[in-house]
Amino acid sequence: MEHRLGELEARVNLAEDLLEALNMTVYRQQQQIDLLQQQLRHVYQQLQETPAAAEKRDAGDEMPPHY
Repeated sequence: MEHRLGELEARVNLAEDLLEALNMTVYRQQQQIDLLQQQLRHVYQQLQETPAAAEKRDAGDEMPPHY
């Protein structure tokens, strides 16, 4: 009986360690997702501002493709 109890305690300890490792993985992934979403919002905002800047440019100011 004591042997079985010790085996169960060892399994519980391993399960707790695994759960902690999985929790840390999920936490790091959420941080990365948050950062990527922030970067995506920034890029989207830049894309929204780009057409206004492109409309102000004069086509005559650009160099011909052969230069």
